[in-house]
Amino acid sequence: MVEIISYVLAAVLSIIVGAVLGFFYRKKIAEAKIGSAEVEAVKIVEDARKEAERLKKEALVESKEEILRNKAEADREIKERRNEVFRLEKRAIQKEETLDRKTENLEKKEEQLNNRIKENEELKAEIESIKAEQLKTLEQYAGLTSEEAKAYLVEKIESEAKHEAALRLADIEQNIKDEAEEKAKNIVSLAIQRCASNQVSEVAVSVVPLPNDDMKGRIIGREGRNIRTIETLTGVDLIIDDTPEAITMSSFDPMRREIARLSIEKLISDGRIHPARIEEIVEKSKKEVETIIKHEGENALLETGVHGINGELVRLLGRLKYRTSYGQNVLMHSIEVSHIAGMMAAELGLDPTLAKRAGLLHDIGKALNHEVEGSHVQIGVDLAKKYRENREVIHAIEAHHGDVEAQTLVAVLVQAADAISAARPGARRENLESYIKRLEKLEEIATSFDGVEKSFAIQAGRELRLMVKPEVVNDENMVLIAREIVKKIENELEYPGQIKVNVIRESRTVEYAK
Repeated sequence: MVEIISYVLAAVLSIIVGAVLGFFYRKKIAEAKIGSAEVEAVKIVEDARKEAERLKKEALVESKEEILRNKAEADREIKERRNEVFRLEKRAIQKEETLDRKTENLEKKEEQLNNRIKENEELKAEIESIKAEQLKTLEQYAGLTSEEAKAYLVEKIESEAKHEAALRLADIEQNIKDEAEEKAKNIVSLAIQRCASNQVSEVAVSVVPLPNDDMKGRIIGREGRNIRTIETLTGVDLIIDDTPEAITMSSFDPMRREIARLSIEKLISDGRIHPARIEEIVEKSKKEVETIIKHEGENALLETGVHGINGELVRLLGRLKYRTSYGQNVLMHSIEVSHIAGMMAAELGLDPTLAKRAGLLHDIGKALNHEVEGSHVQIGVDLAKKYRENREVIHAIEAHHGDVEAQTLVAVLVQAADAISAARPGARRENLESYIKRLEKLEEIATSFDGVEKSFAIQAGRELRLMVKPEVVNDENMVLIAREIVKKIENELEYPGQIKVNVIRESRTVEYAK
């Protein structure tokens, strides 16, 4: 038992001793590791310090280099700025010097100019003094004042110039008439004979037949609402009287009358007559009239053989069907002028197609309504330019009423054809009052000239015959008086065709045998 205890004690003792020895051994090993770790830590710290020093030095070097670069860049910019400032200062100094020189030169020139002005004023005063002395001397010798002498010279020169001008004008006109009158008569008469068109004066009323007299009441409507609607929408006055089975439409606008006529015919055919239906029918009639206008323009081109006209001009040409001038239909007039101008051009060896084109378009300005300002000549010129018509056509339009002088033969032919068409018997008409006023104005213009004793407007105002005083007007002055009267008539009167001015001078000697 004792041995077992001793063995146990020895074992426990051995275990304790082993544990103590192990403890110290592990402690030594731990201490060795700690020492090694401390050394490693010191080394790491030293390496980190060295690396930090190295990075610090590199950062310092880079920052110094960056500072040096920035400084160099700043120095360069400062140098450039200084150079620029120096250049601008130098330029400003040069400009200032230049301005100083110019100012000095201007002052010198001003001084010279003032001196010259002073010299000129002195010279002018001297000249005026000499002139006054010479005039005084001349007046003493001549026995006339300067104003009287000037008036005498002007009167003498004017009289001689008029006399010479009248003689030369008479000779020139006689030569031209002798050479051209016969040929012109042949050409014009041939053109008129070949273009013998019908002439019907337009009137301001139209008559629409009715199927029966009961239709008049339906057109009038309850309390007149239907007739008021028709008159308001079409602008036409409806005259419903005792005329059996007919109503009359009155308007000076043929297009309005045509729209009203078509509308009433459609309403009669339809049978439904009330304000709403009237509005609908009137709109349809307006569109139908527009279609008619287009067809009429195209038919005019086919009839005259003119091609290549702008579509808008064709439409405006068709509108001339519903325009009148002194009762003459403008579209028929334009077609007739086109034919006559083309035939005369062919007789003269000119281009008949160009003459027809100019004749067809010469009154195109009448197609536009009153809202466009200007004469029909100017409106026609603007339209032709807008749609790029031939320059000769534009000039013919501009010159066909003598607003500008005709520069081409085509323009002259259009003038003549226009006058021929308007002067046909029955082609145009005017009311009695305006006719009488025009004749009175013709005679008044003639008698306003010195030396005219009597004047007579004959042949429906197409000829003005006047008698002059033989003791006041000589043979040479007759030509001048006739020309001046023609100019005054052209400037102050509007008239169809042309007016012939016939000046008559008669000298009589009476003696009695006793």
